[in-house]
Amino acid sequence: MSSKKPQKPATKTVTAGRRRALTGPVVNVPVWRASTHLYENVAALEAGKSGNQDGHFFYGRRGAPTQWSLAEALTEMEPGAHGTMLYPSGVAAIACVLLSVLKSGDVLLMTDNAYDPSRSLADGFLKRFGVETRYFDPLVTDYDALFCDRSKAILLESPGSLTFEVQDIPAICAAAKKRNIVTLLDNTWATPYFHTALDKGVDMAILSCTKYIVGHSDVMMGSVTTHETYWTRLRQTAQQLGQTVSPDDAYLASRGLRTLSVRMKAHEASALQIAQWLQTQADVAAVFHPALPECPGHAFWKRDFTGASGLFSFVYKGNAATAAAFVDALELFGIGYSWGGFESLALPVQPEKYRSVVSWDTPGTLIRLQIGLEDTGDLVSDLDQAFALARSGA
Repeated sequence: MSSKKPQKPATKTVTAGRRRALTGPVVNVPVWRASTHLYENVAALEAGKSGNQDGHFFYGRRGAPTQWSLAEALTEMEPGAHGTMLYPSGVAAIACVLLSVLKSGDVLLMTDNAYDPSRSLADGFLKRFGVETRYFDPLVTDYDALFCDRSKAILLESPGSLTFEVQDIPAICAAAKKRNIVTLLDNTWATPYFHTALDKGVDMAILSCTKYIVGHSDVMMGSVTTHETYWTRLRQTAQQLGQTVSPDDAYLASRGLRTLSVRMKAHEASALQIAQWLQTQADVAAVFHPALPECPGHAFWKRDFTGASGLFSFVYKGNAATAAAFVDALELFGIGYSWGGFESLALPVQPEKYRSVVSWDTPGTLIRLQIGLEDTGDLVSDLDQAFALARSGA
């Protein structure tokens, strides 16, 4: 039994996945580019086929030390995890995890504030293969009423990436476990740095590593981390569907992970300051930031999370045209999808288009902000001048 004290999350981001067997005598695991792995002889070839073990050379699609190191690091970030699979995007991760646990005739439960590509996958691809999806209010309290005899999995997103409701993850997971329903959580907003999922009862934690793990807006990647119960099924599904990531992308994601703690703290501090400033502005009707007491589910955030990331939204009082003028007037905020990089972004969104159960009828236009690593005062000044310009109609 080790006498070492458990590492804090910030330390884990630096040390995780850096076994000497993977790094060799250097600090970072080198980039291993390889499609073919060579064997000493036929006997070794046959042994490799039968073994196909994680962390052992077999074939390029199964990875090499660059990918293994990243997967190990993400596993170490989640207490109680057994393994992590890597995917070429966050959507690929969601698709593969759903395919690993669902079959024709099953019912998937999905929170109504889910990421639009998750909804599209369920309403299109899964529906064609006989899987029914039922949406539910993210703030539901009667958890047992959600389930039916055909319910096999529940996909959660907490907070939602547009309207930021925080769900009672432990309670939902406890209710699901009584019925042997697999619980899946898109944990991209917080990452395991601010919210460990498996110790809250989640069976599989999903990340779009494209966002905060990579942190530099230059790599697409996803991951799923799980405990031993579902590991074999998850791994087999990924392998059978040919899911893999390039060593170069894995290297960049690992590099991003090493600065995750300092970046997340910077995103958190700046975003919260800006959210509080927005609450004082005449042009703003509401601000949705999980760390603010007014945000739906704030009490769950306060209980379960150790911090907040840089993504939140606010309701601009103007109509769509005025909101567009406001966004167009921003100079430091880019206009684009995704988030989690070093640069700030602004995006007008229409949550009413992505709801099935809970209507969105809040007057005004919802604008999502990704707060990057620029100076907070500069970002506030930019928002202020854009409000003024949009107000003037210039």
